[in-house]
Amino acid sequence: MKKLENKVIAITGAAMGLGLATAIEAAQQGAQLALVDYNEKALEEAKQFILKDYPDTKVTTVVADVSKEEEVKKYVEETVKAFGRIDGFYNNAGIEGKQAPMTEYDVEVFKKVIGINLMGVYYGMRYILPIMQKQEYGRIVNVASVGGIRGVMNQTPYVASKHAVSGMTKNAALEFGRHGITTNAIAPGAILTPMVAEAFKQVNPDDPQAAETEYAQANPTKRLGLPEEVAKVVVFLLSEDASYVNGQTIAIDGGESNSYGFV
Repeated sequence: MKKLENKVIAITGAAMGLGLATAIEAAQQGAQLALVDYNEKALEEAKQFILKDYPDTKVTTVVADVSKEEEVKKYVEETVKAFGRIDGFYNNAGIEGKQAPMTEYDVEVFKKVIGINLMGVYYGMRYILPIMQKQEYGRIVNVASVGGIRGVMNQTPYVASKHAVSGMTKNAALEFGRHGITTNAIAPGAILTPMVAEAFKQVNPDDPQAAETEYAQANPTKRLGLPEEVAKVVVFLLSEDASYVNGQTIAIDGGESNSYGFV
């Protein structure tokens, strides 16, 4: 039997990167999908991409900005309307923001990062947890980051928001574990997604590939991760294979967060 056979999985930030990779892996494992993203065109393309390889998958899409509470309520309501339940939630939507020293960081960009990365994750749990509580079943995977377990130069709001995600994950695990709900977080390192590629462009606009190569040298594996490697961990956490894993933030970074300095 497939890991997510007939499970209803809601995914935010589903149009690209880690969200899309997880949607593909979940479809392969038999899930029914509610895909959420602010980019309507990319969201429809993601849906068609999934249906091309997995035509039996039931997929509904909802355009929403996760930083807006009413739009979060909408995507939760639309998912329940389409499927009648929500078994798993990949709370993935997030942005990096800009890179700048703490005292020089643009305050409006700071607020935007917090709005999406922190409040968006909170709103998602706020409205999905009661549904799972009524079901007496649920699996939540929030996206923290290695920036949620250590500092990252020139990314104060990103680091602050991702540490908060890890903290909220622990609290949800404590409060809702008794209702058959597990809540965990993942902490990806540098994974080759469009967001990470953009970060390397900021570091070295003339040669982002050189920035990527240089960054990878600090990793024990000497490479960056792939979205599908993260997706497999997420699907594990959404499945019954992880039924006694709760309140954890799991690094997916090739071991780099264990190191002090270069290896």
